[in-house]
Amino acid sequence: MSSEVRAHFHPDEYRFVDKAQDWIQRAAEQHIVKRTDFLDPRQSFIIESLANRNGGVSVVFDGGYEGAERKRASIGPDYRRSEPGEAGVGLLSITSGDAKFSRLQHSDFLGSLLGLGIKRDKIGDIHVGDNCCHCLVADEIIDFVNSNLQYVNRVFVSTETLPLDRIQVAAQTLEEMNLTVASLRLDGIVSDVYRLSRAKVMDPIKAGRCKVNWKPEADPSKALKEGDVVSFQGFGRFRLVTVEGETKKGRIRLKIGKFV
Repeated sequence: MSSEVRAHFHPDEYRFVDKAQDWIQRAAEQHIVKRTDFLDPRQSFIIESLANRNGGVSVVFDGGYEGAERKRASIGPDYRRSEPGEAGVGLLSITSGDAKFSRLQHSDFLGSLLGLGIKRDKIGDIHVGDNCCHCLVADEIIDFVNSNLQYVNRVFVSTETLPLDRIQVAAQTLEEMNLTVASLRLDGIVSDVYRLSRAKVMDPIKAGRCKVNWKPEADPSKALKEGDVVSFQGFGRFRLVTVEGETKKGRIRLKIGKFV
């Protein structure tokens, strides 16, 4: 990776950037098509930005439905036309007759899938409804999941594969909370959102366990802005929905939305 390219990315991203550059060079020079695993929005941005620097390459993203957050990419020479379904995204429906099913959350389904020994990169978006959960899964493992997933957090479940056009997209739910903070510093807002002391969030942030808009952020003093999505490993994600001005004492009023 050249120093010019390196300057645009966080050190924790260098390994992925190197792989993405290799995929793009192979597509441009050897006409090799690469289908990636599921990517988060930051990884998709990295691939797209690198592809734009290298002529002769086409990148198509597909997460299984319009508006998907996690997507697979097909990277190939620019003359190549993409084919329907080539992204390799399958739809798995999970249901149960147990009344406890309606209390299961996103983390329960993700944890049970990972408990089968599946890598996170093979799983796309997960949509949890009252009566079913629809998971986007890599085609190459969907039969394995369909055969082996029997319990989600000790609730017995049934699974089946469905055509992608039958997906039920769940409305994104945010649990709103209002805060007043001294500044827009990352460490201060994270500590208030998760009710942790500033000292307890400082070291994890410096160790790379926090991301802002899916990009690793190791600077506790990083100033957040409206719309930023923050993930703090082990605690979940939140969005800074609005900055609502100052109080009479000069503190900043914020509206936060915690992903549930």
